[in-house]
Amino acid sequence: MSNEKTPEYKPYHHPAGGWGAAGATAKVLMEQSVLVKGSRGLLSMNQPGGFKCPSCAFPDPDHRKTLEFCENGAKALAHEATKGRVTREFFEKYTVTELMQKSDYWLEMQGRLTEPMRYDADSDRYVPVAWDDAFALIGQHLRALDSPHQAEFYTSGRTANETAFLYSIFVREFGTNNFPDCSNMCHEPTSRGLPPAIGIGKGTIVMSDFEHA
Repeated sequence: MSNEKTPEYKPYHHPAGGWGAAGATAKVLMEQSVLVKGSRGLLSMNQPGGFKCPSCAFPDPDHRKTLEFCENGAKALAHEATKGRVTREFFEKYTVTELMQKSDYWLEMQGRLTEPMRYDADSDRYVPVAWDDAFALIGQHLRALDSPHQAEFYTSGRTANETAFLYSIFVREFGTNNFPDCSNMCHEPTSRGLPPAIGIGKGTIVMSDFEHA
């Protein structure tokens, strides 16, 4: 794996959209080696019969276009579809303490997990675990609780809507609605902070406003 690079920041005086955004989208697809696969995925993202963007709750426009995503959405899809893989050899090389010193960007660029992993306190490393053993371990801890409400089932904003829905069904079947997600870290502050500042807890525009901006 490559060493972590120091981030570089420089002024950007070009439009936020247009060919600049198209070039950035193509660049990230090539970085993840999914130019063809990713391009096909983008054509289905936020489209009827397709799937929602894994980056945000993209609103439905008045008139749907062939491309309905932003640059950040394209990056999120590229990182989900990446050909990069994080194998057991990766975790043999790095302890969890060492990984905690890495940036989120560096961790993202290593790729996708290839098998279930569990934390081993003795070695301070993630070690492989069979699927059946992983589910058995999870079940063991859940059954040991005095009440289902003692458990919290967190999901990331990068979790697809379909996956999060199935997960929520499992949680409610288990017997609780302790189902926080990343909205707790962004939408709760905005719902408290924006109303006193601008009078409403969300954006004050509709998508068609951008055509006149």
